[in-house]
Amino acid sequence: MNLKRLLLAIVVAFVFIFATDYLIHAVWLKPDYAATKELWRTEAEMGARFHWMLIAQLLVAIAFVIIWALGFATRGGLGLACGYGLLVGLIVQATTIITHVVSPLPASIAMKWFASGIVQIVLLGLIVALVYKPSPKNPLA
Repeated sequence: MNLKRLLLAIVVAFVFIFATDYLIHAVWLKPDYAATKELWRTEAEMGARFHWMLIAQLLVAIAFVIIWALGFATRGGLGLACGYGLLVGLIVQATTIITHVVSPLPASIAMKWFASGIVQIVLLGLIVALVYKPSPKNPLA
């Protein structure tokens, strides 16, 4: 395994997740959240828990990159990276459907979460495939 590229890919993945989550939730969905503010924590409550969001985003980046590096990088091109991202996105976004079923989450927000989450993770797959390269000394790792 190419440790330098692995660590770089984890950092790049984390930054991408953080940035796209900001664009999705703090910019695009901001009016939707404002219209349903009774469903969400206050800004102060969310701010007090923000470190948990960063930890969760880092965990996603670490797992996503390591699974790519161990299972797909040696076989992978950009098509495989898109497929990998799509499958991981479907796994992750299944929770959006569940959340919509068990809580009063409006369908419009659930659909936006689902669609943007799929696009986000497919793009993450492409980025990770471009950043992480197996070690040239050991093409199987």
